[in-house]
Amino acid sequence: MADDKSKRDFRDRQRMSGDEQYEVGYFASKFGRTIPEVRELIKKHGNDRETLERDAKALGNR
Repeated sequence: MADDKSKRDFRDRQRMSGDEQYEVGYFASKFGRTIPEVRELIKKHGNDRETLERDAKALGNR
């Protein structure tokens, strides 16, 4: 049976899955990083999206 689309929970948007290729690819293209760089950020800082975005922006300012 399909999921009930009326019951949505947005807590997952605060986390990023390093196992999901599409999430890593989108994040990499959004911040001009490579996929290995994004995976390294996830490994270093965990999967908190806000922290990852802040650090990805900081890397862009090198």
